[in-house]
Amino acid sequence: MKTILNVIWLVLSGFWLFLGYMLAGLLLCITIIGIPFGVAAFRIGIYALWPFGYTTVERRDAGAPSCIGNVLWLVLAGWWLAIGHIVTGLALCVTIIGIPFGIANFKLIPVSLFPLGREIVSTNQPFASSW
Repeated sequence: MKTILNVIWLVLSGFWLFLGYMLAGLLLCITIIGIPFGVAAFRIGIYALWPFGYTTVERRDAGAPSCIGNVLWLVLAGWWLAIGHIVTGLALCVTIIGIPFGIANFKLIPVSLFPLGREIVSTNQPFASSW
């Protein structure tokens, strides 16, 4: 079922989200200061490409730089991304068929707000990498 949902997601919105996050990542990687944010955008883009069957978990080894980076990300880009995912998710939830895709958009909100210090893992083993 996850594969079917991922393929439909890919065709309807996942590919466009992926392209947007990849473009943002490339632009962010132009400067040395922006490289960690660019890498985070690449990770979110891959997650947005194929979201069903994956989730995000906090990394226990993420320190103060991740926290500072998340504050910068939130102020500069995170809240715009979250609003976009909320609006798109609500629009998708209008139809019964779109509800799983709306939920997938809502699942992208936490990682779009605070991407640094998070890891994308399979839902079969959501806590395997945090030990």
